[in-house]
Amino acid sequence: MNEPLLATLGLGFVLGLKHATEADHLAAVSTIVSEKRSVWQSAAVGALWGMGHTMSLLVAGFVVIALGVAIPERVANLLELLVALMIIFLGTRLLYAVLRAQPDLHIPASAGRPVVVGIVHGLAGSAALTLLVLSEVVRNGSAMLGLIYLLVFGLGSVGGMLLMSSLIGLPISLGVQFFQHTLVPMRVLAGIASTAFGLFYALRIVEKLTA
Repeated sequence: MNEPLLATLGLGFVLGLKHATEADHLAAVSTIVSEKRSVWQSAAVGALWGMGHTMSLLVAGFVVIALGVAIPERVANLLELLVALMIIFLGTRLLYAVLRAQPDLHIPASAGRPVVVGIVHGLAGSAALTLLVLSEVVRNGSAMLGLIYLLVFGLGSVGGMLLMSSLIGLPISLGVQFFQHTLVPMRVLAGIASTAFGLFYALRIVEKLTA
């Protein structure tokens, strides 16, 4: 494997790591992580999010390569709006559960939810920018290189979100073990922050759609 190719794939991995730290991703994942009781469970949420995110990127990338189509801007904006509504739902859901006097909130593990959240994120917003990079890779290399690039990018996003979800879950885990009185405030804060961000995000996208 030549040096330019390695550099391209290395860039894809680094961009994947960075992609996982975007605000809308963290806002959504933090609401799920705040329901968990250990760092390991939190890390699993991040890994599952990354798997869903990578799957949708690969599917979208295959469509772009096979059909030679690009995602229209309006469709990309509508997908972003879907992400915003999803974040609002996750935030309000967490607040509802906590405010119903469930201070020791622990919802049984569900792999489906973080995977679905990752899939939606993979299709929306900045994923469209990833497909622009993909088109450049395919133009200067091959279709197979483009898919490999997306896979490496996806692996980077898995690693990035696994790390971030672990860091977000750390204070929750400490609260479960040593500071029970901090759990409700931390979960309320996560719910409020996620809901507020989702509303702001949605309003910004609606402005784009109506401009």
